[in-house]
Amino acid sequence: MLDVRRLQVLRAVITSGSITAAARNLGYTPSAISQQLSTLEREAGVELLERVGRGVRPTPAGTLLSEHAEIMSAQLARAEAALAELKDGRTGRLGIRYFATAGARLVPPAVAAIRREYPGVQLDLKLTEPDDPLPDVEAGRAEVAIVVLPRREPAGKGVSLVHLLDDPYRAVLPKGHPLARKRVVHLAALAEETWVGNEWPPGPCRDIMLDACAAAGFSPNFGVESEDYQTAQGFVAAGLGVTLVPELGLGTPHPGVVVRKLARPEPFRSIHAAVAAHARDQPAVARLLEAMRASLDGIETARAS
Repeated sequence: MLDVRRLQVLRAVITSGSITAAARNLGYTPSAISQQLSTLEREAGVELLERVGRGVRPTPAGTLLSEHAEIMSAQLARAEAALAELKDGRTGRLGIRYFATAGARLVPPAVAAIRREYPGVQLDLKLTEPDDPLPDVEAGRAEVAIVVLPRREPAGKGVSLVHLLDDPYRAVLPKGHPLARKRVVHLAALAEETWVGNEWPPGPCRDIMLDACAAAGFSPNFGVESEDYQTAQGFVAAGLGVTLVPELGLGTPHPGVVVRKLARPEPFRSIHAAVAAHARDQPAVARLLEAMRASLDGIETARAS
């Protein structure tokens, strides 16, 4: 196999016209250059240079290899430049996995920031619901996943969890419900109500709701099951029960319901970004998380008002 460095030495000798001139340009001794050329000729199995007076000129084989050395040098330079861009986070692939309510509020503005500031980064976006997004990060299929804590299984090794926000649950009641007159509803006050389920299949969000009810001394009686928060609000508006919905999942509340804060306890889901170890120091990932946090400013302002 021909050595790339020796091919570059051959090209330097041919372009400079002599071994002495090439040695001076490359910072080697003439004997070192000669040894490199001798080894290259053995590898090629053919003479590459012939002497002409005090200089040398290429044989047809030498000309051929010199031309390819030029092409290889240009390709190597492009490869080094591409590698530098990859290290700087200006190119490459960024896989992002998320669930629906996070996708609606957190992901779009963050993706817009990456498109604007890192146009060379290829984004791989995927809504995983109802599947858990974390395994894609653990298996190396994605760099970032938006996940809910606490969860039954901890994140695997090589995954960092970055806190984004705590998303409180709200009581969703039919208009005209006796508790609708209150600004804050104690969770225990819903113990005798018929409930509308809104999580299927069960997962961390449902576990958080059930654990809060257990802390308030009861287990909810589910009369209706739905698979999403908006449908659940429709069932509540129809008078089929009450439900709890995390704030990010409320969207535009159904006109037939009222939404109230909860207390004793006030359950919340803790939303984190799960980041793969190999992506922790990528500038695009840091910018993604920064943009997600910035998108939360409006949510915090609305809570405070």
